[in-house]
Amino acid sequence: MFNIGDFAKHGRVSVRMLRHYDAIGLLRPARVDPVSGYRSYEAAQLARLNRVIALKDLGFTLQQVLDVLDDRVDAGELRGMLRLRRAELAAAMAADAQRLARVEARLRTIESEGSMPEHDVVVKRVPPVRVAELTAVAASYEPEDITPVIGPLFAELCRRVAEAGVAGTGPSVARYEDTPEGDGSVLIRVAIPVGASVESAVEHGFAVVDLPEIEEAVTVVHRGSMDDALGAFQTLARFIDQNGYRSTGYARELYLECPESTADWVTELQEPVVRAG
Repeated sequence: MFNIGDFAKHGRVSVRMLRHYDAIGLLRPARVDPVSGYRSYEAAQLARLNRVIALKDLGFTLQQVLDVLDDRVDAGELRGMLRLRRAELAAAMAADAQRLARVEARLRTIESEGSMPEHDVVVKRVPPVRVAELTAVAASYEPEDITPVIGPLFAELCRRVAEAGVAGTGPSVARYEDTPEGDGSVLIRVAIPVGASVESAVEHGFAVVDLPEIEEAVTVVHRGSMDDALGAFQTLARFIDQNGYRSTGYARELYLECPESTADWVTELQEPVVRAG
C-alpha cells in the first residue's frame, strides 16, 4: 500500500488531483483510515489512474472518463467518441500548422524591412474580361478566414463550369469586397474567364459577369503560396504611399500559374488606384 503522496509520485500526478478524483468517485483509495482519514492506494490502481489521465488528455470530461471506466459507455459509443476526438485533434493540429505558417510569413516580412524590395511594381491598365463567377463570404480578410473558403469555392466553380461544357479562356481571378453588414466580413468572388456567351450558366448555378477595366492598377507578381504573400501586399502599400496614389479597393488576384504545389504558384496582385488629391 502507498500513502497518497507516494502514490501521486508514482502516478506523476498531484495529491490535490487524487483528492479531487476521490471526491467525484473517479479513483477511490483502496483504504481510508477511519481515524485519521489518511488515504492508501494499491499499485494495481495505477492502471486505472493511467487510463484516467490518457482519456483526460484526449479531451474527455471527467464525467465522460468516469462513464467509460465504469462501463457505462459501450464499445461502439467509445469508438465514436475516440473518432470524434481524433478528428478534433487533427483539425486543431492543422489550424496550428496554418497559424505557424502565418507567424513565419509575418516574421520574414519584419526581417526584410529596410532591405531592397524583392518585387518589381508595375503601374498598368487591366482590361475588361467576361468571367464565370461564384461568390461566398469570409469572416474577415485575414488568411485564416480566406483560405478555407476560397479553395473549395474555386473547386466548385471549376466543377460547375466543366459540367456546363464551358472552356476557360485565361487565368482565374479572385476579387474581394466589403460586405454591407460592416462587420469586417468580406465577399469573395472567384472567376474563370469565358467566351462571349454561356447559355447554361443559370442552369449550372454560376453567374456570367463582365469585369470592368481597371484604368490604373499598381501590380506586382508574387511567387509562392498566397498564405505567404504578405510581403508582396506590403510592397504595394509602400509603393502607393510613396508615389502619390490612393487605393480604391482590395487587390485583385490573377493566378498566372497554379501547379500542384502552392510553393510554385505565380500570382499577379492588381490593386486599383487613383492619384491622391
